[in-house]
Amino acid sequence: MANTSEQYDIVIQQCLDIFAKKAMDYGTAWRILRTSSLTDQIYIKANRIRSIQEKGEAKIAEGIIPEFIGIVNYSVMALIQLEMGAASGADDLEMDSKLATELYNKYIHAAKSLMMDKNHDYDEAWRQMRISSLDDIILMKLFRIKSIEDHQGNTIVSEGLDANYYDIINYAMFALIRLVVEGEK
Repeated sequence: MANTSEQYDIVIQQCLDIFAKKAMDYGTAWRILRTSSLTDQIYIKANRIRSIQEKGEAKIAEGIIPEFIGIVNYSVMALIQLEMGAASGADDLEMDSKLATELYNKYIHAAKSLMMDKNHDYDEAWRQMRISSLDDIILMKLFRIKSIEDHQGNTIVSEGLDANYYDIINYAMFALIRLVVEGEK
């Protein structure tokens, strides 16, 4: 059986590498985004994956792997924004790169810890799922988040925004493990 923890760490490194490189290119301009805007960015990526899967081709040369990486990274950004709040203007945009990396690691490792607990209980059922199903679940979670956002974060019995972002991270990580580490087509 594959070592899920080690595979997850391989994918974390790839996602963090992209996050860090984009921070060098753009700084932390994403700090201006409200969580609802980050939700919409994640939706765009998940919807593109579904579109490519259904059409069987992409007109833009990037495949679905960069989109799943984007889903992970935007979800981590959303968790950071839930903690810190959106920047109120240009003066608040720039976050120290060390702090940004520390926060990234805090949330991605919390997601991994949650995954390991759930993975134990569900007995790695995700390994039998289709990549398209993983994307569909991400889309469902996004619609749940939008509903919670429309209710100003209030829920009656449901998990909150953070739990849904963590789940999205983990479903995207499962897809990336299958696509990148295991080389599934």
